[in-house]
Amino acid sequence: MKVPVIMLSSVTELHSYIDRTQLTQELGGTQEYCHEKWISHRTAIEGFALMVKKTAQTLQSFGTELAETELPNDVEATSNLLTVHTDKKDKMKEDLRIALCQGSRLLESINEPLVKDPDYTMNQDELENLATVQRLLGQLDETEMAFDDFWDKHQTKLEQCLQLRHFEQNFREVRAHLDMVYDRLSGFSEVGVSPAHVEHILKELTNHEERHSTAKTLTLACDADQLIEASHYAVDSILPKCSELRAVCEEISSILKAKKAYLLKAMELHQCLEKATKWCDDGIYLLASQPVDKCQSQDGAESALQEIERFLETANQHKLTDLSGIWRDYESVLTQDFRVDKVFQKQLSMQEMFEKRRVSLKKLAAKQTRPVQPVAPRPEAIIKSPISSPGISSLGSALLNGCLYLQGEMHLQNDGSRHPSVSDEEENFAVLRRHVMNELLETERAYVEELLCVLEGYGAEMDNPAMAHLIPNTLLHKKDILFGNMPEIYQFHKKTFLRELEAYTDYPELVGRCFLERMTDLQIYEKYCQNKPRSESLWRQCSDCAFFQECQKKLEHKLGLDSYLLKPVQRITKYQLLLKELLKYSKGCEGEDDLQEALSSILGILKAVNDSMHLIAITGYEGNLSDLGRLMMQGSFSVWTEHKKGHAKVKDLARFKPMQRHLFLHEKALLFCKKREENGEGYEKAPSYSFKHSLSMSAVGITENAKGDNKKFEIWCNSREEVYIVQAPTPEIKTAWVNEIRKVLTGQLKAYRGEINSPLIPLFRCLTMSQMSRLFHSSSLPQGFSKASLSVDASEENDGYSSAEDPMNSDPEDEGGKKLVSQCGPASRFLESHPCLFADIFSLATDGVCVCVQSPGRYVVVADHDKNVPQELTVKSGDSVQLVREGDDGRW
Repeated sequence: MKVPVIMLSSVTELHSYIDRTQLTQELGGTQEYCHEKWISHRTAIEGFALMVKKTAQTLQSFGTELAETELPNDVEATSNLLTVHTDKKDKMKEDLRIALCQGSRLLESINEPLVKDPDYTMNQDELENLATVQRLLGQLDETEMAFDDFWDKHQTKLEQCLQLRHFEQNFREVRAHLDMVYDRLSGFSEVGVSPAHVEHILKELTNHEERHSTAKTLTLACDADQLIEASHYAVDSILPKCSELRAVCEEISSILKAKKAYLLKAMELHQCLEKATKWCDDGIYLLASQPVDKCQSQDGAESALQEIERFLETANQHKLTDLSGIWRDYESVLTQDFRVDKVFQKQLSMQEMFEKRRVSLKKLAAKQTRPVQPVAPRPEAIIKSPISSPGISSLGSALLNGCLYLQGEMHLQNDGSRHPSVSDEEENFAVLRRHVMNELLETERAYVEELLCVLEGYGAEMDNPAMAHLIPNTLLHKKDILFGNMPEIYQFHKKTFLRELEAYTDYPELVGRCFLERMTDLQIYEKYCQNKPRSESLWRQCSDCAFFQECQKKLEHKLGLDSYLLKPVQRITKYQLLLKELLKYSKGCEGEDDLQEALSSILGILKAVNDSMHLIAITGYEGNLSDLGRLMMQGSFSVWTEHKKGHAKVKDLARFKPMQRHLFLHEKALLFCKKREENGEGYEKAPSYSFKHSLSMSAVGITENAKGDNKKFEIWCNSREEVYIVQAPTPEIKTAWVNEIRKVLTGQLKAYRGEINSPLIPLFRCLTMSQMSRLFHSSSLPQGFSKASLSVDASEENDGYSSAEDPMNSDPEDEGGKKLVSQCGPASRFLESHPCLFADIFSLATDGVCVCVQSPGRYVVVADHDKNVPQELTVKSGDSVQLVREGDDGRW
């Protein structure tokens, strides 16, 4: 292509070819032009165009990523995905905002001449730049609008997915819970053993219904309805689950209603049977309580007859009239637990007894040919039952009082007398046993309810965040101190003991077996009682706080928490009273021995609890009390001490003023403590015991009688260098302690005998009397040996009160002042190495007489003894004595 080129020689010549308006001022034209400004605008426009292009591409890629993302199947992943996508969206929006800001600044720069001079006319380049920037800004706006619309849809989908995952998770939890409730209710068939028991089960069922109410299920179903109404993308998945929830909820509600109706029907039958049983018991009570002497007169017989007639008029209101009707009406709930046949048979037996009594009384009221005498005199008073229930005590007294009348009632027909009715007496005692058993069961159920009430009404509330502001700092994190092991006690009684007791409802005389089987479990009360002082101390610090007041208000309790914390202590004490009452009415029954053993075991637990309460009050003992073995006995005594230095005895300065000491006898040690009374209330007032010293049981011996006082005995050690004269409050307490110490020392002796062999005993038994005399008088008796280290009983079982490990703990002088030995010889060294052989050779015939076995029944005295009282004998060493008889107390 050829283009003409014209060479110009001047600017004026240029104007002939190009109009001045198209030329810049440098070329003589009128157009304003800045080359730098043009370059700046073109560079900015090209950069802005590139930013718009990249932003559009980024948004398109992000949109593709969002569209291709698979929705997660769990709540956590969905929530995380929503968070990640939201963060990316926010970054995209920030890039868009930056691009829009840059375009707006560029547009302002192009429009700057117009802002300064409204009459300014843009040239063609400026108009093109302006159009380009406006077009790019329009593209950004359209891109942002499209992205926002896409994001709204994507965000809605993610949020709906998160809602769906929450719904599915809650659905699985609720469905599993409903299945568990359904299975539990479907297998529920308990009808109880009494109206009170049924009422207890009903209450549990009601609590169960409230606890496992359908409120959460219905709330979840309503949430599903809202999702469906909000056009959720997963309607096809939500709708079936919603329908399933409502169906299961309705089914469980109908089952609960059916179970309630079932229990109410069972309660109705129980009440009917209980009413009939009570009517029979009242009838027996009436027969048993009619006094014998009043019935001997015509007026008295008529009065008794009228009482019987009035009582029989109430029969239709109480007794069972139609056995077949009961089977028909209550067929759905009837089980062997109801004992309908037994109650009906009891009615017949009771009516027969009434009919016989009516016949007798009518004859007495019609004509009295001679006075009718009772078979046995009526007792003036009946021993009152130790049980706390006045109902049982009064009924038991009345029935026992009237048993003689039932046994001694005279049958006037053919002028013959009626023999005592053993069956009537047995029936009376059976009624009493049932009353005691009913009280045991009713109080046990009430006790379980009270424990649950405390644990839920107070214990659980301590963990309730809504109540945290009411709990004082002194109570924080001290739940275990306040309640001790009450949760353990509750679980044992609720799940084990109450159910096992209910199994003996019809056999109250056998309930001792239940106690014996659970005696180990009942020892948990010892732990509770040991914690009780700490619990009460904590309670006293916080008893007035708003937390306890609010809990008591919610529970509508008249008494404070401290009264309920005392319930376990009262309960373990109550058992022995109930067992005593049952034992009293079970003489000759099959389970009498079990009841007696159970009572002894319960009393043993109470003693252990009481002893442990004293034991934890000991202060100042540096060792571990548990290392001393089982606590055998504890008690307060007056104590004198004697110390031997050389050949002289040194007694305490205050000889006539004994020390008051509280002694704790363990298997391995005897502790001497000083009792200190504390000021305060409740357990804070309980005494404490300051530890003074201890004696190892492996190094002590005892003398049963000291100073001729039947309340004193001696405890000594170190060859009687230390002697403790102990005076008990009563001879009985002294005897009990001596016997217990004897058991400990005898047990040690037997254990020591088992560790050694004794082949040399025949050697000693075959020695002649002269050889024996030389053996034990020529410096051969073990140093310090005396009567006190020997047995009071000649039997092998009780020989040796001194320790098997330290048989030399004895006095070198007897009570008569005769010196037994001087120093150790070969024989004594042998006996030191064989202490048990020493005990085999010797016995104490009476207090103070030391003898050697010569032949069965014959002994040789080896130490002089002067009589201290007229009943004793004065004997010399070498005298031969013969055993005439042995007393009950082991004395010869």
